[in-house]
Amino acid sequence: MTIHTTAKPADTTWVEEWAPLGRCAGTDPDALFVQGKAQRAAKVVCKGCPVVAECLADALDNRTEFGVWGGMTERERRALLRRRPDVRSWTAILASAKARSAEGAIA
Repeated sequence: MTIHTTAKPADTTWVEEWAPLGRCAGTDPDALFVQGKAQRAAKVVCKGCPVVAECLADALDNRTEFGVWGGMTERERRALLRRRPDVRSWTAILASAKARSAEGAIA
């Protein structure tokens, strides 16, 4: 699997068009749609990705069932959704968390 790097936004800025900026952009999509132990290797691609929060929010908001998205497997995402059935917008929550993280880094 080849990991392409692209121009990355500031790690503190929420990006609406996140997909082309992901570390996985340009890689074989089948590498992220694996099962079992291979998911661990797929999750490594997400480490250090500048848009990991955006990717995860999109997968959670759209109830994406398969593949590794935002550093989480389908099982991990299902468990999170079960723990937090009250959440209507993961985008709002993760964007807010990203902004707070940026404020903490500046202070």
